[in-house]
Amino acid sequence: MFRFLLRRVLYLVPTLFLVSLISFFVVQLPPGDFLDAYVASLQSGGDGSINAAQLETLRARYGLDQPLMLQYVQWISNILFRGDFGYSFEWNQPVSNLIMGRLGLTLVLSISSLFLVYVVSLLIGIYSARRQYSLGDHVLTFLGFLGLATPNFLLALVVMYVAMAFFGQSVGGLFSPNYAEAPWDLAKLGDFLSHLWIPTLIIGTASTASLIRVMRANLLDELNKPYVVTARAKGLAEWTLLFRYPVRVAINPFVSRLGWELPHLISGAAITSIVLNLPTVGPILLQALKSQDTYLAGSVLLMLSVLTVIGTVVSDLLLVALDPRIRHGVT
Repeated sequence: MFRFLLRRVLYLVPTLFLVSLISFFVVQLPPGDFLDAYVASLQSGGDGSINAAQLETLRARYGLDQPLMLQYVQWISNILFRGDFGYSFEWNQPVSNLIMGRLGLTLVLSISSLFLVYVVSLLIGIYSARRQYSLGDHVLTFLGFLGLATPNFLLALVVMYVAMAFFGQSVGGLFSPNYAEAPWDLAKLGDFLSHLWIPTLIIGTASTASLIRVMRANLLDELNKPYVVTARAKGLAEWTLLFRYPVRVAINPFVSRLGWELPHLISGAAITSIVLNLPTVGPILLQALKSQDTYLAGSVLLMLSVLTVIGTVVSDLLLVALDPRIRHGVT
């Protein structure tokens, strides 16, 4: 087990290096840079006040006149040795200040959505597999397909309309207006929790529907295998048999998705966060990619990639703990 964990941790170093390299250069793929996009936006609005000399001065000030490889080396060196993620051109402030102000709320929202997704999809998937083709299975299958087909941002718009039209309440944001800028205390925490369940439910809808199908299909493959029939013939209680054997085998693909489910919830909720006016990193990532705000976009992509790698390690450890075959293969 220790050797397995050590190998996974050692793999993190080259993986994160490649991820940081790709994240930085992906942002650079569109032609031009932030200043070109900025000037184009000014000109489209009828303002052409920046001349070529001012543009070159700004490019030198922001370090955009240097080769891309040198920009990357300086950026990653500052992150590793100084914890400096660079400067956001559009927001005119350090990237770390901009991200850290939103990262905590983003993680709370994403982890609560992840918990909801896995608990609900596990229980419903087991029920649907055990009651195959029953009325409940058909109803849950229909709701699952409906959840997959309905975009989260559309569901958010529907929820906002229903809440305003029928209950006279605004469900946008994570705080009431009087708590938005207030310091943290028990009252603000309570207000935050009272708003948290709505975006949690909306963001987790599509992933829950997808994982229900995964769990149901995997468990159906296991329920009629000889080891299950033999255990049932020996008189083992049905629910004990179910959770001791077929569920532990069927849950492997379910758990292995943990590695990319968390960053998917964060990045995939960008439009939903805009609709619901949520102070998360999704909207600023979308805006940074549109404006080619290199260091901000690259830093957010890097953080999402780190979450993916960490989630993959966690899912590997869970698989080792759940499946003796994997555990014996690595010891």
